[in-house]
Amino acid sequence: MRILVAGASGFIGSELTRQLEADGHTVLKVGRSAPTSENEFLWLPSTLTIDPRAIEGTDAVINLAGASTGRIPWTRGYKREILYSRVLGTQTIAEAMGRALNPPKILLNGSAVGYYGDRPGEVLTETSSKGDGFLSDVVEAWEKSAQLTPEGTRVVTFRTGLVVGEGGAFTPLIPLTRFGLGASFGSGEQSWPWIALYDEAAAIRHLLTSSLEGVVNISGPTPATSKLITDALADALGRWHPWVVPEFALNLLGDAGRDLLLASQDVVPERLLADGFEFRYGTAQSAIAELARTL
Repeated sequence: MRILVAGASGFIGSELTRQLEADGHTVLKVGRSAPTSENEFLWLPSTLTIDPRAIEGTDAVINLAGASTGRIPWTRGYKREILYSRVLGTQTIAEAMGRALNPPKILLNGSAVGYYGDRPGEVLTETSSKGDGFLSDVVEAWEKSAQLTPEGTRVVTFRTGLVVGEGGAFTPLIPLTRFGLGASFGSGEQSWPWIALYDEAAAIRHLLTSSLEGVVNISGPTPATSKLITDALADALGRWHPWVVPEFALNLLGDAGRDLLLASQDVVPERLLADGFEFRYGTAQSAIAELARTL
């Protein structure tokens, strides 16, 4: 297949590109800089612009693009960037698909478990209602923009949580833990939906050839608490882990502290499991142990 990946150079996109190319697919990429190869194309989401050659005759689009939520603090300006980078990027792709003579038939669009908000004590499946909070509102707008694709397009919005790998949320966690400064966040009892980087990319590859449409949760098959994850990282790196960042301090970070660190979300990948996807890493501990072996 010819597959356009927006965000191909990012944390998830790099692993996804590696797996797609290993499968024999041709990966096309878009970026804001001048292209340097025949498989790279210019796009400027802020002006809803994309080179039509990136879309025309392509079999599928996978959109992972969006400003990092891991950059803290979330100033008012950066919150706008978090929102508009997702909504305008998706809108740019969807509208370009509508203009194409031979458009892609598949759009796999990134999304986030932030949709569910803080839901302690609940099991969250794809049918669960929208929660409260800044990220929940962002995800709602993001997913709506994916529906601007032409009729007949199979659209999947895959909601992802904490990706276990050398990047993303683990970028600050790894060095802090190595230096003995790793900490639990708040009570540590909040559920953190996690998934190994390999399985994140493998699940997206699965969705390429699946018949699934609509919302799909991409999260690990067994639950994990915040403390379990930070403890497992400390154990895997052979470091102590005595510190606790209290809830009041995390609340000082505003929406970032509440939505990223304190929210409890027991997210279940119900549709993915029912569709036959098999995880390589069944627990957060096994995913973190594998990460530690690669560091």
